[in-house]
Amino acid sequence: MQDFTQPPSFNAPRREEAPALAVSVEAAFFQKVYAWMCAAMAVTAFTGYLLSHSVAWIRFLTSTSIAWIAVLVFQVLLVLAINGLLNRVSSGVIKALFLAFAVALGFTISVVLLVYPTNVLVKAFVSTAGIYGGMAIFGMVTKRSLQAWGSFLMMGLMGLILASLVNIFAGSSAMDFVICVIGVLVFAGLTAYDHQKLRVMCASGFPDSETEAKAVTIGALELYLDFINLFLFLVRLFGRER
Repeated sequence: MQDFTQPPSFNAPRREEAPALAVSVEAAFFQKVYAWMCAAMAVTAFTGYLLSHSVAWIRFLTSTSIAWIAVLVFQVLLVLAINGLLNRVSSGVIKALFLAFAVALGFTISVVLLVYPTNVLVKAFVSTAGIYGGMAIFGMVTKRSLQAWGSFLMMGLMGLILASLVNIFAGSSAMDFVICVIGVLVFAGLTAYDHQKLRVMCASGFPDSETEAKAVTIGALELYLDFINLFLFLVRLFGRER
């Protein structure tokens, strides 16, 4: 079974040299990836909307910090479970865990909907769609290998996590601004990187339909996380303007 934890070689064939069949296979693969990504985003948005209108959830959220911490821990555990169980369980189980994660992230989105006004959310979403779309196209059409971006972006992501933890105690507005700007840059870069990675993975082929189904789900999860995190950092940036 193919190991999705290791990035594939980025010696992708030139697009103009690829046969028509390979192009159609790639298109079908990304159609499935985006279908699952959009389904997860719909689940997250619906969950967030329902919770943001739930008096019980709002009351519970404001009465204790344990609820928020539990949700964040649960989200991290789900991502770890998806990656840890990838080669041990069926694609159906991976998809179920992915959708469970989308529901869990809806709890985070509910807080965003409660804290920020509609105009901030709309500006952030439109900006996210524009940046994400542009970087996705770049990742798909560029002839340049983006493999070198991987380690750099991962270091940036680790730095973001550490800086965010430090700023929880420091409470620095200037530091929060820098974190948000770097967050936008990191996830914009990851959008291009992940699209090229999936394109090369598809070009290398899959040994069976089960492996392909897992690749679709993991690919959808990665692109979903790129979009959601880009949106959350932009919300924080636009929210500062109030």
